[in-house]
Amino acid sequence: MDVNELELLKSSKILVTGAAGFIGSNLCEALLEFGSTVVGLDNFATGHKKNIAAISNHPNFTFIEGDIRKLDDCHKASVGVDYVLHQAALGSVPRSINDPITSNDVNVGGFLNMLVAARDASVKRFIYAASSSTYGDSVALPKVEDKIGKPLSPYAITKYVNELYADNFKKTYNLDTIGLRYFNVFGRKQDPDGAYAAVIPKFVMQFMKLESPVINGDGSFSRDFTYIDNVIQMNVRAIVSENKEALNTVYNTAYGERTTLNELVTLLKEYLSEFDSAIGQVTVKNGIERKGDVPHSLASVDKAKELLKYDPQFDIKTGLKEAVKWYWKNLE
Repeated sequence: MDVNELELLKSSKILVTGAAGFIGSNLCEALLEFGSTVVGLDNFATGHKKNIAAISNHPNFTFIEGDIRKLDDCHKASVGVDYVLHQAALGSVPRSINDPITSNDVNVGGFLNMLVAARDASVKRFIYAASSSTYGDSVALPKVEDKIGKPLSPYAITKYVNELYADNFKKTYNLDTIGLRYFNVFGRKQDPDGAYAAVIPKFVMQFMKLESPVINGDGSFSRDFTYIDNVIQMNVRAIVSENKEALNTVYNTAYGERTTLNELVTLLKEYLSEFDSAIGQVTVKNGIERKGDVPHSLASVDKAKELLKYDPQFDIKTGLKEAVKWYWKNLE
């Protein structure tokens, strides 16, 4: 990062919605390290106070407990803000299948509220968490931004609608936006608990308890697992980029390699066995495939590299080693 980009971060006030969540809290910490003034917004529906405990008293951090479904809360959080990093959402394909109404209320209604608040506050750029689920039933690999299929879940629909709204707000209100299609993000602070826990922290916790994790299907499904530090870099690049051609579009946010669930389990057992050799003997079970699951996911990150100067540093092995260290220290 050059001097001008660092100065831009230091001089900016940045709103992070979903600030107490996995990705949001990591973004807040990183931005504060860069010297930014950070406002965090969260209602703790899926986020945790412990995720922001270390920065709660930071002089450049202000936290607002509020709900993106309430326009007043969005307006309050957006006052004087230069950039918005919109991370707040109800994630999980299964959750959206079980309760599509709430997922839509948060992911579409809340997103629209934040766009309106950002417009009214005259923010310079609205950067938001999009999703690889938008590729839907498209079987083409790797996934390229301008070729998508039909969504396979209510969650995927909400994320696609976000992209449509962002595009419309540029055309209608001249609000600059950038959408980041996250691919299976993992790393420190990712919640291992609950019915909708992501696969990596869930499996790690089970292995640590010497319990057998259950793979949905035969384990041949593959994902472009993306370490949190790559995602932080992508958000920062979206803030500091001065390339006008880089605005008002969407980007795959990934590493650009795919790993099967069977390969993932093998790596987890190997890395966790360094802390407890008994983990290497834990067997894995296979269950039924989940509704709405995309069989294979692999991102092309060429567009992000070209337009945003994205340069991901963590492949699956490097990221997992870092994550496992954190999990072992922090999970009970």
